[in-house]
Amino acid sequence: MTRLLVIPAAGRGSRLGGGVPKPLVEIAGRPMLDHLADLHRPFVDRLLVVANPFSIDAIGAWARAHGADVAVQREPTGMLDAILLAAPSIQARRPDRIWITWADQVGVLPATVRRLAVIESDVAAPALIVPTVRRSNPYIHFSRAADGRISGLLQRREGDVMPESGEGDIGLFAMSRATFDEDLAEYAGLGASGAGTGERNFLPFIPWLAARKSVVTFPCSDPMEAVGVNTPADREAIEAWMRARRPA
Repeated sequence: MTRLLVIPAAGRGSRLGGGVPKPLVEIAGRPMLDHLADLHRPFVDRLLVVANPFSIDAIGAWARAHGADVAVQREPTGMLDAILLAAPSIQARRPDRIWITWADQVGVLPATVRRLAVIESDVAAPALIVPTVRRSNPYIHFSRAADGRISGLLQRREGDVMPESGEGDIGLFAMSRATFDEDLAEYAGLGASGAGTGERNFLPFIPWLAARKSVVTFPCSDPMEAVGVNTPADREAIEAWMRARRPA
């Protein structure tokens, strides 16, 4: 089984400071992209980083040094459009599966990635696999039908009324090439955008796909895996958690 990892990394990271593109901001002394490469390299054959025009020089240099591909998202229209920019690499490399992770999800644990790979290796590999987390005051919440299928999505950033406790993603997803080529392309053609942000988001694709094909979820082992590094406080929290997990 061959895999391509897509890393949408077009954020500028202005809230983190440091004067470098967000994916190159250091966490525990190393750029975020280094953490992601180390985490996923045992499972994927190639990385593709999606950068913005302002960071393409720095991200391109990192990609060349690490044997990765690069695509440029020229307008900040949303994660859905960033992921779709992987199409040329997918057509050229023809991986069996496409993994996606947000550039700031450096807290995902190796055990979670291994479990994802095991589920994916099933003969009847699902169209999409989504590790999830339950937490209070959620930023994202998947609602479920009586049969357990994901049936809806609430997003705080879009102005939705959120429950006190909810189930969300951890910024890591795995899909088949057919799901990317056919289903994601069909969904993108619908032209849906967020009511609050106006962006074309990827997450609403999940309940849309679950109504049509097999979407498998499994719980990650620690809520900290869902923390994206967007602020100095996030960085401090992730670094403290990493230190606490190191062997004595």
